[in-house]
Amino acid sequence: MKIKDRWIAVAGAILISASLVANAQIAVRIGPPPPPPVEVVPVAPHPGWAWQPGFHRWDGVRYVWVPGHYARPPYMGARWIPGHWRPGPGGYVWIGGHWRR
Repeated sequence: MKIKDRWIAVAGAILISASLVANAQIAVRIGPPPPPPVEVVPVAPHPGWAWQPGFHRWDGVRYVWVPGHYARPPYMGARWIPGHWRPGPGGYVWIGGHWRR
């Protein structure tokens, strides 16, 4: 196997491993997150930017509030679908926010 082909194979394996880790879900067993605080949504810094509301994330010990912010959509017509906590068999699971057409 040529060195270039070997590097391509290694890079592909790294990308696949990273995507598997990024999609891993952890169930939080202590109960649902607290209710979100009321966020005051400021005026958008640029036309067309989308508000991504704040959420509670799990830091391994407790829920921590992450404030909302504006983000530039990755393509025309994209809209932000906020993340949410879903009850599952092992506890509460975070379903991350994402862009959708």
